[in-house]
This record gives sequence, structure tokens and C-alpha cells, in this order.
Amino acid sequence: MEDGLAELLADGERAAFHGAPMTAVASLEQAFERSAAEGRPDVATAAAWLLGVALGAAGRFGSALAVLDPLASQDGTDVPERRLFAALACSTAAAVHRQLGQHTVARRLDERGLVLAEGAAEAAFDAELGLAADAVGLGEAEAAADQLGRARDRAEARSDWWRQRVRLAWVQAEVALLVGDAEAAIEAVAPAVQRAEVAGAPRHVAKSLLFLGVSQIQAGRIDEATATLRRSATLAEGLGALPLLWPSRAVLGALLEESAPAESARCLAAARGAVIAIADDLPEELRTVWLDREDVSALLGG
Repeated sequence: MEDGLAELLADGERAAFHGAPMTAVASLEQAFERSAAEGRPDVATAAAWLLGVALGAAGRFGSALAVLDPLASQDGTDVPERRLFAALACSTAAAVHRQLGQHTVARRLDERGLVLAEGAAEAAFDAELGLAADAVGLGEAEAAADQLGRARDRAEARSDWWRQRVRLAWVQAEVALLVGDAEAAIEAVAPAVQRAEVAGAPRHVAKSLLFLGVSQIQAGRIDEATATLRRSATLAEGLGALPLLWPSRAVLGALLEESAPAESARCLAAARGAVIAIADDLPEELRTVWLDREDVSALLGG
């Protein structure tokens, strides 16, 4: 690969996973356009997937799906490289739909991703973990635990998988909360904060803190949860990570309503602003789905 193209792709990947997601977009768009012009479909496909990751992490859900959907449904999946990125795109698009509240849509995408992965470790892990998260969203505790076990087995064989292990902890916490075991959720996700810190991945730190804070609330550790969520929200704001900013500020605002009403009001206003910013990037049909999501509607006073 030409050095300049490789550098663009590497810069975009670093920003997508270790920085503010939107700072990845320009490099990845350039990498996609150049590789497509130069007849490098393998590089173009990788750049497009990373671009979808970055846009989704920033809360540009409509833009992310516009990039990911063609990858996830592309023909020619007999080409191994394209098949791999089609699988990864399925799981990334599924994650966007889960955040919109469309867990059934997400499950179909994760199922397709698992088929396309054909045992490719990272893609198969993403699909299996996604299926566990889909089951959580659908209230299917047994199915969630089964899929989580498959993803855990795959991750335990790879000590170098920092990102996968962090994400595994998030879903472990979700499954524990689904069955009412807040202490198990705390135990699962607390190490993920340090793991993400060591990896230099502030967005993953922020999301781990969000899961930890919610788990602490469920365990009755309100003071700890308040401090944890403040840190999560501050990191999310600095990164421009709207999907993390709105829930951290919304939950923190609810916690502080009586003890610190002025801070509570600021938090809730920031959460509402993030929710509207996410809505503004969605096509009309998905915008309606997003704004009708129960917790989003409640936040907006609907």
C-alpha cells in the first residue's frame, strides 16, 4: 500500500478507537476516495468500515448507516476480504440499531454477520457479542447468557484483545443487570475501566464508566455512582461522543435533581441537546424511531 494511503488509514483508525471519533472522518474519507480511485477495493472497504465506526461513535447514526449498509449487504462476498468487512459492517450497523432501540433489526444483522464471519475470530466475536446484547434488549436473559458465553470463550483465547475484552465486560454487566445482580455487574465492568485506560482509549473508558455508574445506582451506591457518571460525562463531552454524553448526563441529572438542582438542570439540558443532535442526522423514519424511544421521549418531556 502506498505510504500516504497507509498513513491516512492508520491515522483514521487511531482516532476512531483512541481519540475523538469525528477527528477520524477526514482521514478515512480521503483514504476511501483515494483507494477507490486507485482501484484498491480492499483498502476502500477497510476505510469505509472504519468510517462507519467513527460516525457511529460520534452519534452520526444516519451517516454511519449510509456507509455501513452497502458494506453489510454487498454482493461478491465470495472475496474473503470483502466478506470479512461485510461481517464487521453487519455488527457495527447492528450496534447503531440497538442504540436506536431496534433490537430485532440488530439481531438480524448480527446473525448475518456471524454467517459471513465464517469463523474469522474478530468478526465472529463481534457478532456473538452483538447477539448477546440484542437478547438483553429483548429481555431474553437465557439467550443473552448463552451468546455471552460463546463470545467469552473466544475472547479468553486472545490475551491481546483489549478492545474485545472491554466490550465483553459491558455486555456482562448488561446481562447481570437484566437478572437483577448489580454487584455482579460492578464486578464485571470495573476492571474494564482500567483496561481501557491502559490501552489509551478514552471513549472506551467513558462507556465503561457509564456502565459502572448505572450498576452502582442499581446497587444503591449513589455517591459512587454520581462521581463515576460525572467522569463519564466529562470524557464523553471532550470526545464529542454523543451516544455516551446523553445517557451519562441524563442519569446524572436525575440523580442530582434534589441535591444539586442547578447542576441537574445543566446536565439535563446537555442530554437533550445531544439527543436532538443525534436526531438531526437521522432520516425521517429512523428519526421517529429514535425520538419515540421510551427513555428519549421521557427526557424530552414527550
